[in-house]
Amino acid sequence: MAILTSNTSTQVYSDFSVNFDVNPITGDLMKVSGVNSVVQALMNLVQINYYEKPFHPEIGSNARGVLFDPLDPITANVLSKEIQNLIDNFEPRVSINNIIVQADYENNGYRVEIDFEIVSINNTFTVSTFLQRLR
Repeated sequence: MAILTSNTSTQVYSDFSVNFDVNPITGDLMKVSGVNSVVQALMNLVQINYYEKPFHPEIGSNARGVLFDPLDPITANVLSKEIQNLIDNFEPRVSINNIIVQADYENNGYRVEIDFEIVSINNTFTVSTFLQRLR
């Protein structure tokens, strides 16, 4: 997860890049910080299933399992609730304003749009992703 560091009067969130990019000068892993760090952590959280995080089996959701249910508005609503509960329980830096989940029948998946605020910044951000079955 992201690390919170404190700078005088503002908070800065930072994390390493999920691509494991290496800084060509220092040889260290590249960092992402600020809003990008929170968005990266949010997307990682949405895609994690139960028992995938070592030593924390409680972190995760059944969102991946829901993707195998019929592609319809009812399943989209269930997926929206799964994502809402997951973020509410495990991402205290984020306050959700709205989650829109729409079935994409042509691509056999769901378009997910999460409208949220980072609590320490009080700005609204929107992140979009596409969730589909992997099998």
